[in-house]
Amino acid sequence: MGGEAVPFNYIPIVIFVVIGTAFGLVSLLVGIALRPSRPYRAKLLPYESGSPLFMDARIQFPMRYYIIAMLFVIFDIEIIFLFPWAVAFKDLGLLGLIEMGLFIAILVVGFWYVWKKGALDWE
Repeated sequence: MGGEAVPFNYIPIVIFVVIGTAFGLVSLLVGIALRPSRPYRAKLLPYESGSPLFMDARIQFPMRYYIIAMLFVIFDIEIIFLFPWAVAFKDLGLLGLIEMGLFIAILVVGFWYVWKKGALDWE
């Protein structure tokens, strides 16, 4: 590597990280030092929409809620991949169209599989 311990190109990045970390730590420490701390019983209680807790929040949910949440995340990520593809569609040509068709087909097959397993029954 030419005998250099750290390439000179990385020095501005290291300086930026050090300054950013120092700014964050100094801001937190100044906030801790200056803010008032007068806890009382009502302030230390858990707060949920202004109403007192009446049962434990840890309950079991049906599995379909998790599957629906996962499907939402998957289709949300699909949109993230579709947007740049749509922007560069003319440059990609037929190969880009075929690749995106394959990508959507794989997602549709997965959605169909989950549907047939009965995880999306609304009953």
